[in-house]
Amino acid sequence: MRYYIKVFGCQMNQSDAERIATILEKYEFKPAASIEAASLVVFVTCGVRQSAEDRVYGQINNIRKKYPTKHIVLTGCLAHRKDVRRRLKGKVNLFFQINELGKLEEKIKSEFFSVCKKIKAKKKNKPCSDYLQIIPRYASSYKAYVPIMTGCNNFCSYCVVPYAREREYSRPERDIQKEVKSLIKKNYREIVLLGQNVNSYTSGQTNFSKLLKSIELIPGHFWLTFLTSHPKDMSDELIEVISKSKKICEYISLPAQAGDNEILRRMNRKYTIEHYKSLVKKIRKAFLDVRRLKRRRRTSIAKKLPPTISTDIIVGFPGETKKQFENTAKLLRDVKFDMAYIAQYSPRPETAAWKMKDNVSRAEKVRREKVLTKILARTALANNKKYVGKIVEVLVDADGKGHTRAQKKIAFHSAKKIPVGSFVRVKITKAKTFGLEGEIKKNKSGL
Repeated sequence: MRYYIKVFGCQMNQSDAERIATILEKYEFKPAASIEAASLVVFVTCGVRQSAEDRVYGQINNIRKKYPTKHIVLTGCLAHRKDVRRRLKGKVNLFFQINELGKLEEKIKSEFFSVCKKIKAKKKNKPCSDYLQIIPRYASSYKAYVPIMTGCNNFCSYCVVPYAREREYSRPERDIQKEVKSLIKKNYREIVLLGQNVNSYTSGQTNFSKLLKSIELIPGHFWLTFLTSHPKDMSDELIEVISKSKKICEYISLPAQAGDNEILRRMNRKYTIEHYKSLVKKIRKAFLDVRRLKRRRRTSIAKKLPPTISTDIIVGFPGETKKQFENTAKLLRDVKFDMAYIAQYSPRPETAAWKMKDNVSRAEKVRREKVLTKILARTALANNKKYVGKIVEVLVDADGKGHTRAQKKIAFHSAKKIPVGSFVRVKITKAKTFGLEGEIKKNKSGL
């Protein structure tokens, strides 16, 4: 039998899908190129916004109409909700929460062996109690997502993660080290550490800063980055480690969610906008100090360019007035983000905000999103113009395309095709709103 995994939402869901693939292939399921070609379709769902939820309903209904004999499995952030299970009853063969992934083998046996009698496990391993110990079937040959923790203790009033993934759980440092070392031996070039609140990681005496330091000591030429940080846990120690590191990329995702203190309080974000802005200043100053030091040493490759700072913003949170929204617009103008993921507020069952009156109209949410997008376009272009004329290290993602250490997309010109997963030096010749263009430079430094 063939399987197809449809992933919605964040990188953590993509990483979960890689572990699901490992379990399925243990039972001799083979990957399919499309839903149409698969006998088993797994939906790894996202419950952050209603639009993502509605896409799941639409696709499952379409599959069931066109292909009534296909087997459908639903997991991810919607799998725990009773209303979702009721709505999809009779259409989905199996629901399971992602923290039950270690028991998926048992569920496959009980749910599918009656109709898939020919499928036998290659090995009779016992179910894994910790699904993060499952070795994933990595989707990429050069870039790997490595979850270091899952769940969340923050209970932001709009967010379903604490209910969908439960409380924070950090993987033991030795398990993370083992996975990363294995990837580097296989010549992986970029390691992305994942967690709903990655900088609250703690295992024994190891906090997130110490974990980053220990991974950087692993021999090899690779990039290290992470998603996603919470401002309340962005410590001075962590900023120093990131800015001085040779392997940690100049990219920091720091979700603000809003630029008004009252809205932040009602979101239960546990920081003020003044604190948030002070963090951004500390980060940029720390990177500037390192760049000044490197200029004295006349480093040829610009390994410590200004950091890319991205954020997440919600517009139209319940009760958000026009004045409060203007404070968010001011935040974007003041901070001058490289990227912002702007979303219209969507009421989510189980959350505290679900009980608040969603009193900002759909039309006003659309207007506010457009206002912020225009501000972002100006600041992103201005930041990208600082790269013109500089030589940067680029990781090749496709023919003539790649991304920088600061996670900026780049199109480059080369006389010959360069293998995906290679490092190259590129001189930036043009800045675009959300990307760069450049030309390959001769390789004198082994990159």
